Amino acid sequence: MNSLAFDTAALSLREAFAMLAERLDGRLVLPGDADWDAARAAWNLSVDQRPAAVVIAATAADIARTVRAAREMGLAVAPQGTGHNAAPLVEGDGLSDAILLKTHELRAVEVRPTQRLARVEAGALWGDVVAAAAPHGLAALAGSSHDVGVVGYTLGGGVSFLGRQHGLAANHVVAVELVTADGEFRRVDAEHDAELFWAVRGGGGDFGVVTAIEFRLFELEQVVAGTLFFPIDRAEEVLQAWADWTRSVPDSVTSVGRVLRIPPMPELPPFLSGRSFVVVEAVVQESPERADALLAPLRTLHPEIDTVHPQAPAELLQLHMDPPGPTPGLGGGMMLGDLPAEGVRGFVDAVGPDADTALLSVEIRHLGGAFEPAAAVDLAAESGLPEPGAIAGFEGRYLVYAVGIAVPETAEAVVASLGRLLSRIEPWRATAEYLNFVERPTASEQVFGDDGRLARLRALKNAVDPTGVIRSNHPVRR
Repeated sequence: MNSLAFDTAALSLREAFAMLAERLDGRLVLPGDADWDAARAAWNLSVDQRPAAVVIAATAADIARTVRAAREMGLAVAPQGTGHNAAPLVEGDGLSDAILLKTHELRAVEVRPTQRLARVEAGALWGDVVAAAAPHGLAALAGSSHDVGVVGYTLGGGVSFLGRQHGLAANHVVAVELVTADGEFRRVDAEHDAELFWAVRGGGGDFGVVTAIEFRLFELEQVVAGTLFFPIDRAEEVLQAWADWTRSVPDSVTSVGRVLRIPPMPELPPFLSGRSFVVVEAVVQESPERADALLAPLRTLHPEIDTVHPQAPAELLQLHMDPPGPTPGLGGGMMLGDLPAEGVRGFVDAVGPDADTALLSVEIRHLGGAFEPAAAVDLAAESGLPEPGAIAGFEGRYLVYAVGIAVPETAEAVVASLGRLLSRIEPWRATAEYLNFVERPTASEQVFGDDGRLARLRALKNAVDPTGVIRSNHPVRR
């Protein structure tokens, strides 16, 4: 591998960038280049990323070259696969002192069916993984949309529609390959660099640039899943019934209670386009007969539309009806310790049929089961998996996330609507947040708590990256 051994003190920044560009298998894009705006864009189109330069990596070697060059130039490196949660990354200086390292072209997926393992490159999307695993009757703890990046999702924990039975995606990682701030490649697992392996499983992207990740898959050919749609006028009735129902369902059931205001969109069928609903999304890892019995209390509410049916796990990528591509969004979330009747009423007051809100989608995900830390530890021991990492699971029982379209004429209204929602459910707030749903700069204590994990993460950051070469959207030293 070519080294970038040059005296940056004797070179202008542009000259140093030119030397880096010559060594890349991919390409370097600078301000003023014709493709600058496309290169610097995040998936969230409302985020204005203005780095010193963009490197679009074509190989893992490009990642190491970029890290070494950035260190020598006195710049940081901000790795990014998709940029779904990019807003905290640009807070303040907009990345002006960093190279934005795009990994989206590194999308190779290798499935090892007999081992039930997948190895994926840094830019792989969940759609890539699901397509590769499905022919083998295997499923992954995927995100809710095809274009969510595997690495960022997993580094932050990973809440899947299969999670109440299997826990966080991070808990099923068996190895991570990454480049640390010294520009060196490392493969970390339970026996090699165990402290770094612990940190990257739930601690976020602050410890290196991941080049590949290896994780466990599941033998699962069918689930029973779908959505029950009700008119939004029934929001409190339906969500109260759903909340009661979640207290008795087994861990094989993962569900979401949600309020949806669907904009008029010609690509949608007329019975959905331009309408508002309260919905329940459910995934049941049981036989169709058992699933019907479990869902019966919700069906007695007589949904207007019922799409629940036996399906391959690959179909779950469409269940949540996420936008099919990059969107200008503004969102935020909150973990709830519980969801009593008063909490449901507060939620509905903020986003229900009579609410003045600019939020298009507001959801409550049911956690518990294998998402609980103690259950995650037991599951790892039973399954022969490594002990969980920095985030084993959540003490909170429910997870709220809300989003609206953030274009100039609506952004202020979305911010106000999000504030009203979070203030109404604040009394039931849990002690920690879910890293992937935090879309604003937030003190690390709110994510990792005060039980010693944050001190451990910060000590490791100081050891492997004392000068802050690696820049993540949620740095542990914030």
